[in-house]
Amino acid sequence: MSRLSRRALMWLVGTALLVVYLLAALLTYELFVYLLERPPDPLTALLTIGLVVLVASYLSYRFGTRQLLAGLGGIEIRPRNAPALFDQLDRLEQRMTVERPRVVVADLGVPNAFALGGVRSGVLVFDRSLLRVLSPDEREAILAHELAHLESYDAFVQTLSYSVLRTIVGLLLLPLLPLLFLVTGIARGLAWIRGRPGEWTRNPVMVVYYWATLSVTLLAIGLTVLIRAHSRRREYAADDRAVEITGRPLALARALRKIDRATERQRGLLSTLYVQGDDEGVLTRLLSTHPPMDDRIERLLDRAEADSLRGRRVPIE
Repeated sequence: MSRLSRRALMWLVGTALLVVYLLAALLTYELFVYLLERPPDPLTALLTIGLVVLVASYLSYRFGTRQLLAGLGGIEIRPRNAPALFDQLDRLEQRMTVERPRVVVADLGVPNAFALGGVRSGVLVFDRSLLRVLSPDEREAILAHELAHLESYDAFVQTLSYSVLRTIVGLLLLPLLPLLFLVTGIARGLAWIRGRPGEWTRNPVMVVYYWATLSVTLLAIGLTVLIRAHSRRREYAADDRAVEITGRPLALARALRKIDRATERQRGLLSTLYVQGDDEGVLTRLLSTHPPMDDRIERLLDRAEADSLRGRRVPIE
């Protein structure tokens, strides 16, 4: 292909891109104007959005839970396989507003545990090694902690929170779409017309794109920080509930210390479900779903000290 032909092709592609993006900008603008001129009843709109978010969250949670369990390749254990563990579950069930959950054992890579589901459809997932390293009272404390999550539907609330976050971001992007399409079309189209398609992001008009998307991104990060902060509070609440039920804060503290020591620094995709938190750096703390393990253990030690009224801390080493 000659240089002239190549330039003509680039002009054609650039013009086509410009037209397509301009049409997309026009269509989204007309949609936005239509919604402004014929706004639905606010209450109806809120109820519709709320219903859609709830349904989407529920479906995402149910199918996500199934996919996660299938991906773990775990084995569901029965009472005859672990009678002591299920005896503890039965005792805890009588003191908590939760039905006996299924118990799945899998190779998680680290000695840890997490809960999925709610009061009547709970699943507890344990790493194989965790059940070996915990003493009976430590195991009961961890069971109570995970059952507390099921009592409060914490996993579903977390899924619902992220669905609300995605909805808010989507609603904010809707009025920005015409501008984003327009800016992107101008940048990409002119880049092809100039014969430098790879440099479209350097076009000065992209500053508008960057600022618009940055604003939405910062808002999304801010909401994510709030969601993660709520998740950390729920971990403290689950610790408190476990202590309330078992009456043994030191047992839970010892269990957490064992998990902390045995857990490797490298964590996988399941890290947001684990009882462990990461305490490295301010940003990591803000974005972590779990509080630092040392903070949780410190709270439990303070609780034990207050309960014992002995004026000194009982070591957990």
